[in-house]
Amino acid sequence: MNEMNRTMIDAIIKKAEALCPDSLALIGVYGSVITGDEYEKSDLDLMILINDENGWVLADGFIIDDVDIGYDLYCTSWDMLENDAQCDHAHLSRLFDSMIVYCKDKSALKRLDGIRRKAAELLASDKRYEKADQAYGNAKKMLAEVYLARSLSKVRSCAGAAIELIENAVMLYKGQYFRKGTKRALDELKQLGLPFDPETRILAVIQAETVEKIREKLTELFVLTDGYLQVPKKKERPSAENLRGTYEEMYSNWKNKMAEAAGRDDVYSSFMNLLSLQWMFDEITESIAVDGFEIMDKFNPQNPEENVDVFDQALNKYLAEYEKAGICPKHFESVTEFAEDYNKEISEEI
Repeated sequence: MNEMNRTMIDAIIKKAEALCPDSLALIGVYGSVITGDEYEKSDLDLMILINDENGWVLADGFIIDDVDIGYDLYCTSWDMLENDAQCDHAHLSRLFDSMIVYCKDKSALKRLDGIRRKAAELLASDKRYEKADQAYGNAKKMLAEVYLARSLSKVRSCAGAAIELIENAVMLYKGQYFRKGTKRALDELKQLGLPFDPETRILAVIQAETVEKIREKLTELFVLTDGYLQVPKKKERPSAENLRGTYEEMYSNWKNKMAEAAGRDDVYSSFMNLLSLQWMFDEITESIAVDGFEIMDKFNPQNPEENVDVFDQALNKYLAEYEKAGICPKHFESVTEFAEDYNKEISEEI
């Protein structure tokens, strides 16, 4: 560490001892100084970890004129570090890689080690897929903004946000984090061994010169990312326990409504009923290993009568899955017969 950086750290320690002696827990150095990627204009990335609100007096921002370098002395609370350990993003170098150059007492080191261990365990577990999915979901929201925005400036800004969120999602999916600064992000993504070239695809978005081209290239990036970020899920085998009642629910909720919509030539209701059935199929097949059911491609906006057939065919196909799981839907000739069957346990007890 050079003399200027050492002087800066010593100044922080001196100020803490004078103004808030119990507030400064430790100081860590991360970023280019640690990775060996610094150049003559590199600033100093410090984790100034504070115990309480009084420690914020140590924060400052300034420029050193004789070297023309700007510095931002930003404080980090324990709560902020705990939030980092939740791995909602992949920029975790401050947490994991900070080289400790000052420590008030060893209990702070022990606490830091515990937070680091918690984050490392999360990145090594299946929980990371959930975090990746959250980041990717936020990226999709920004994609929507890209298509809704009208100015080139807004479109570019939203596309940039989408790119960063995709980068986070991919990194978390692999159980990794960015160890170096922004200028090395593409290099670190390359090292993941993705089935597509992230650098080429990301630069295609950045270098696009029109709103239309940005949308086109960003969509291509999303299609590739979407194909890669398939979260492995363990699905249950179909059984009476996990499927029972679902066929009857579908029948009850929408079968007659589909016919009613057709009779009124109500395309909106026909669409929404079929869509609700699709959503229920999606929910079931997400966690249970039954055949997939794609029905919305068969929807006919010109003929609601055809949509009744689409519904019935899908329901019959699902009934076959139902019966394979050993479930037979209950049918009664009349409501009286149902009532007798429904209350037979009461009769047996009496």
